[in-house]
Amino acid sequence: MKLGRLGAAVAIAASMLIGQGASADANEIRVAVAANFTAAAKDIAAKFEEVTGDRAVLSFGSTGQLYTQISQGAPFDVFLAADQARPEKAVQEGFAAVGSVFTYATGKIVLYSLDPNLVTGEETLSDGQFEKLAIANPETAPYGAAAVQTMRALKVYDALEPKLVQGNSIAQTYQFVASGSAELGFVALSQIIDQDGGSRWPVPQSLYDPIAQDAVLLTSAADNETAKDFLSFLRGDQAGQIIDRYGYGRGN
Repeated sequence: MKLGRLGAAVAIAASMLIGQGASADANEIRVAVAANFTAAAKDIAAKFEEVTGDRAVLSFGSTGQLYTQISQGAPFDVFLAADQARPEKAVQEGFAAVGSVFTYATGKIVLYSLDPNLVTGEETLSDGQFEKLAIANPETAPYGAAAVQTMRALKVYDALEPKLVQGNSIAQTYQFVASGSAELGFVALSQIIDQDGGSRWPVPQSLYDPIAQDAVLLTSAADNETAKDFLSFLRGDQAGQIIDRYGYGRGN
């Protein structure tokens, strides 16, 4: 009886040591993520940790803000941008590894309002029956640039410019709409894809340049196998299914 109890105790201790060893072997990387990809990135990071045991610590912001942080030495390993320009610039300026850039998703914008009757289509913009229209800063956020392109294509930008309120990122832009600070706004499809209610107009992609979102391995992580594994995972089918679920097009 005593031997049985002793054996059980040894087995429990061994299992605890194995568990501790698995945790000790786990690695951690830091990933800078464009704000529009927040929800999808969280799900992908969770699946990555489930599959590999390694952890991706995510930091969110506008692509322009994140690039500034990277250029100033922020300790990121991977950059998931909302455009193609900044990852390529990162390579050119020596902040990212040559040959590591790829498109992980293609984004879409939606004109959205909590008011179920406000957004009916492009005529909502030409009618202008609202006080404030939220967009992301077009200088730092590609989704904001796409919103401006859309308004210019519809020839309503000049009339609507006095009504525009700018968020620092698409996340803040969404908050302007969700809080009622602006009656409507151009947001990312991924931000509202699971929401019912309100009114929305999915903007035809012919009205703005494709929002191809590129990922890149940063120079500081050029020899970091966990960072490389994360990028490989991002290109795989498990991450691809999450990307699909949030309304993005898949990359290459």
